[in-house]
Amino acid sequence: MAKPKINPLDDRVVVEPMSAEETTAGGIVLPDSAQEKPQRGTVVAVGPGKLLDSGERGELSVTVGDEVIFGKYGGSEIEVDGSEYKILRESDILAKVV
Repeated sequence: MAKPKINPLDDRVVVEPMSAEETTAGGIVLPDSAQEKPQRGTVVAVGPGKLLDSGERGELSVTVGDEVIFGKYGGSEIEVDGSEYKILRESDILAKVV
């Protein structure tokens, strides 16, 4: 996994989504239009944290390499060097996979 040339700001996180399921559990091949958007991915970059009223930065609870679950329609989709990424706020991340 090559690190993208993106430095997220504040409490934003760059996630590389996992590929969509192309077949069902029963082996039926799904066309692109029927595939669900992935809701899991790997964190590839994190921002420095949200700037607090005290002037300090809040620490993020995810780090590079964490596998996370995020909302289906959250964040912004971008393409860098031919790879798809999502930029999410930390609050758009629902859970870390352990």
